[in-house]
Amino acid sequence: MATDPLHQFQIKPIVPIEVGGLDLSFTNSAAFMVLAVVLVTGLLMFGMRGRAMVPGRLQSVAELLYEFVATMLRENAGPEARKFFPFVFSLFTFILAGNLLGMIPGSFTFTSHIAVTFAMAVTVFLFVTILAFVRHGLHFFSFFLPAGTPLWLAPLMVMIEIISYLSRPLSLGVRLFANMLAGHTILKVFAGFTVALGGALGAGGYVFGLLPVAANVAVVALEILVACVQAYVFTLLTCIYIRDAIELH
Repeated sequence: MATDPLHQFQIKPIVPIEVGGLDLSFTNSAAFMVLAVVLVTGLLMFGMRGRAMVPGRLQSVAELLYEFVATMLRENAGPEARKFFPFVFSLFTFILAGNLLGMIPGSFTFTSHIAVTFAMAVTVFLFVTILAFVRHGLHFFSFFLPAGTPLWLAPLMVMIEIISYLSRPLSLGVRLFANMLAGHTILKVFAGFTVALGGALGAGGYVFGLLPVAANVAVVALEILVACVQAYVFTLLTCIYIRDAIELH
């Protein structure tokens, strides 16, 4: 039903494709991923096309995004991580665009699906793990035994560190997925309250309906903030993991 708060998360095929019994359909989720990439690419291309000394609106936004991610990477991953800026920048803008697109009524929030967020988290996990092996070789395994650990405590510490390391993609993916899922569900529930209250009370419902409308506005503002914060947190943790891979801290 359309009133079901979870109905908005349903993945629907737009172009049905089946190969060898596998469903490879182009879905609404994939469509909004493509849209997010197109919007970010368009913003950067058109925003930086003029390269004016006094930037316009689009150029200001593009430069702000660039400087924000560059500063975050430099402060949290160190100067040696500058070479990974394209990866980190693409990750941040893709997640941010996906989160904000989901705030448009009738749109689809692909970051509210664990399959999407976990795939991004696994990509980050594999990237930093390969980076650590390439940079340090077998010395990478010293990461799981903090310096100064007593020998008798080493087996327990190694086990804890390994479990903590392997849980990174799960915590990274679940945090983004859970926040976006919960926020959009609350929005749908509050919106349903507004419509139901107005319909049940007739003309008087417009008066009583102002309270849930005000609550909706507040929740929308909060959800926009959460959308930005979650993109920041995901990228920030990625920067920290990159620093761990570089310095083995």
